[in-house]
Amino acid sequence: MLGLNKKDTGLLLVVIALSLFAPIILNIFPKGSGLAFFNGGYPDLMQRFVIFGIFAIGFNILFGLTGYLSFGHAAFLGIGSYAAVWMFKLLSYNVVPALILSVIMAGLLSVVIGYISLRRSGIYFSILTLAFAQMMYAIAYSDLFGRWLGTSLTNGETGLQVYTNDPQHLLGDGPTVPHIFGLEMRAHYDLTVGAWEFTFPVGYYFCAIFLVLSFYLSIRIFRSPFGLMLRAIKSNQTRMSYTGLNSKPYTLAAFIISGMYAGLAGGLLASMDPLAGAERMYWTESGAVVIMTVLGGAGTLIGPILGAGTIKYMENIISKMNEKLLHQWFDFLPQSLEHAMVWIASWFTGEGWHLTLGALFMLVIIFLPGGLVEGGQKILNLFRRKKPDANDDTSKHSTPAE
Repeated sequence: MLGLNKKDTGLLLVVIALSLFAPIILNIFPKGSGLAFFNGGYPDLMQRFVIFGIFAIGFNILFGLTGYLSFGHAAFLGIGSYAAVWMFKLLSYNVVPALILSVIMAGLLSVVIGYISLRRSGIYFSILTLAFAQMMYAIAYSDLFGRWLGTSLTNGETGLQVYTNDPQHLLGDGPTVPHIFGLEMRAHYDLTVGAWEFTFPVGYYFCAIFLVLSFYLSIRIFRSPFGLMLRAIKSNQTRMSYTGLNSKPYTLAAFIISGMYAGLAGGLLASMDPLAGAERMYWTESGAVVIMTVLGGAGTLIGPILGAGTIKYMENIISKMNEKLLHQWFDFLPQSLEHAMVWIASWFTGEGWHLTLGALFMLVIIFLPGGLVEGGQKILNLFRRKKPDANDDTSKHSTPAE
């Protein structure tokens, strides 16, 4: 179907199904129950699942296929957001031109950064991309170009947003919030079934369409001769150069595609919340997408989506657990034991959620080097009663493009 083999078609259908039924899947606990805290089916979180999934899919095209580890992809995420907000300020709140400009601007910036950074490989490439991203962050934070031009381009530390006195030449009588041809992003439909309450937001499904399209494009890239060439470069670039092949155009193309994915994610972030700040370009955002990809399974198709979803879930759920909630959960224990359990749990929840993330990341790296995808494969093998072949090294590690 759509030029995909049976296995890839199955993967695509899984992503479509998860995207379509996410508001139900993520709200498995009834509203008002003690476990409702773990429900993640509210609009803001679901949108972040999808948007950062797109970001990670794009990063995986560069890192998973070529092996080039960029520490500066937040620059493209940030410029995508700034471009989208500028379109809101100049034209209207319609998200279509905003997303188009986001992808174009990220693509142009990735040409410049990629052309220079790809002159080096390994750690030197990583440091170059990190340096570029930090320079972009500093420029945005200080509004350097705006000061030179005598106007404000990024609005410095306050961040860029839309004001009532902005021109918005195409606004007319249209909505004063982000929309797609009149359909507002924040509109939603609520459905109550017994003790369950489900929300189906327009903004989430708009982002989910881009996730499915991005995933489909990623599959086609992985299976194409271009993707095969990128994998060969990752395997042994020196040997490729001995054959007379110039690998630079291929790696630069992968870098640009990856940057455009990040720009699209940045534009979608601004489309859900029309505000862009310099912190979106900070190095921690670049590190986050690296962790998402490795956690889910670098070089795999669905791994980056799983990694992005896991981290965003922990960031939004685990980080909100406070001592009052923990006391409620452990109040069935004797008082001394309850306080001890709350003391231990509080290290890994609330502000300590990074400790939980670090422990999870460590366990995955040690026991599942292929990421969560490898964990899923091992579980499936248990159900299939398939014993791994000791002589088959591929049974121990996930292979690219699985």
